[in-house]
Amino acid sequence: RDIGSQRDRMVTEEEWLQRWEMSNIGFHKEQGHPLLQKYLDVLLNGRRGLRIFFPLCGKAVEMKWLADMGHSVVGVEVSEQALKEFFAEHSLPYCEEPVPEISGAKKLQSTSGNISLYCCSIYDLSSSIVDKFDGVWDRGALVAVNPCDRQRYVSLMITLMEKNSSYLLVTVSYDPNKHKGPPFYVPESEIKSLFG
Repeated sequence: RDIGSQRDRMVTEEEWLQRWEMSNIGFHKEQGHPLLQKYLDVLLNGRRGLRIFFPLCGKAVEMKWLADMGHSVVGVEVSEQALKEFFAEHSLPYCEEPVPEISGAKKLQSTSGNISLYCCSIYDLSSSIVDKFDGVWDRGALVAVNPCDRQRYVSLMITLMEKNSSYLLVTVSYDPNKHKGPPFYVPESEIKSLFG
């Protein structure tokens, strides 16, 4: 369970916002992630019209891809710039509205209604605000949250999942003593203990 020097590493919300402002977003994939395409059947499990959650979504192109397949997509991201870039880059009209339950939060929703992106801290969300999801695509969230917040993050994710949810999780494997993160190294044993 050794995560080396990363154990106490903290990345602030301001640092994430600055990365977006400086276009220091090497984690963003223009073509979508090949693992989602490879394991799409696992996520969908033969079901149609799912509600799929993208934690710490950035401007992930997979959101439009899944929405175009007929699924309802919900994402959360602290950077409003990222969310606006998503809609602009896909030429999707959207409307903005406040989220009354969360001070300062906004929801940006495609006018077609099938993509809803929340601009706030993920920890401000709850199932009473966003309901529950049939699937989760966690490509860069668990590896981005501070190591000290992993239990809090996973506990929240579990409350957002329907009973028959599918959760696709992508992590990275490397020597945590040679890279300070993010992305953070999450050992497989810790993933098993976090998700049970």
